[in-house]
Parts: sequence; C-alpha cells; structure tokens
Amino acid sequence: MTSEPQAATTTSVLFVCMGNICRSPTAEAVFRRRATVAGLADRLLIDSAGTHGGHAGDPPDPRAAAAAARRGYDLSAIRSRPVVQADFLLFDYVLGMDNYNLRLLRTLRPAGFAGYLGRLLDFAPHLGLDEIADPYYSGAGAFEVALDQIEAGADGLIAELRRRANGPGGPARTAVMARDPGSTSR
Repeated sequence: MTSEPQAATTTSVLFVCMGNICRSPTAEAVFRRRATVAGLADRLLIDSAGTHGGHAGDPPDPRAAAAAARRGYDLSAIRSRPVVQADFLLFDYVLGMDNYNLRLLRTLRPAGFAGYLGRLLDFAPHLGLDEIADPYYSGAGAFEVALDQIEAGADGLIAELRRRANGPGGPARTAVMARDPGSTSR
C-alpha cells in the first residue's frame, strides 16, 4: 500500500484562544465545514489550540458545543491542546481570537516565522471589531455572538485563500502573507 504525498499547495490554519474549549474549537469546526462547502478542505490543514494548557485533553465547553450544534457544526471530535512553538513551523496562519492571546502568541513566535500571525477578525473588517470576546463567563447569548463573528471571520479567510490561490504564486506556502498586523518590527 502506498500513500500519496501531501500536496505542496496545502495551507495550514491554527485557531487559538485561551483554553481551546470555546472560541478556537468552534472556529476550527466552522472553518472546516465552510472550507468543505467551498471545495478547499482537501488543500487545508486545520487545527485549534489554547495559550493555556489547563484544559488539555478536554472536549469543548458544552455551551459552545450546543451553540455550534444548533447551526449544524460538530465539535465532538475536538480535544483541547496547548499551542506550542513547533506550531509556528507547521502552520501558515496562526489566528488568535483576541488581543490578549495574540500578545501571548507573539512571545512564542520564533524569529524565522514567515506565516501570518494575527486575529481571525482581521478577515472580517466589515464587522468593525478586532476581537471575539470570550463567552466562557457569559450566558448562552455570548456563544451565539461569538459564533456569528467566527462565521464572518471564516468566510473572510476563505475569500482570502481563494484570492491567493488565483493570484501570482498560487496557494503555495511561500505565498503566505509574511506580516503580523500590529507588529512594530519587520
């Protein structure tokens, strides 16, 4: 039995929040489903992680899972894991859900990281927001609001990936944006 090598044009996306039990697993499931519908899933590696490892191995928060399920997203296979520095070697896009987690990600980023380190909502500028608020300490409505924002960000990211695939250089890893929005260093 032979295995097919992974296509050189695979783009990898990592969604990151604090505990990897609310926003980032939701973003993983939403993006995976939307990428499948868009016909891009076979060219993507999609995962999620948390900046804090206190929930490692845990399933998503039941409230996040319930909100996602109401919209047809399945979070049941996702388990929390901490983000590690090696993730920057694997993922082209490392997307935090808020500014706090983005700051933590910047401290983990190795000097040679050539991918895109930013926020998911960088891809939904029409919302006028840069953060997806953590719904963990809020009611069920906060999970719905987070889902609305995640869906908008996922749609914007898919549009960006399509633009890149159709533009000069195609979707190859070398064509990934090598900038960090908000960074003062080059």
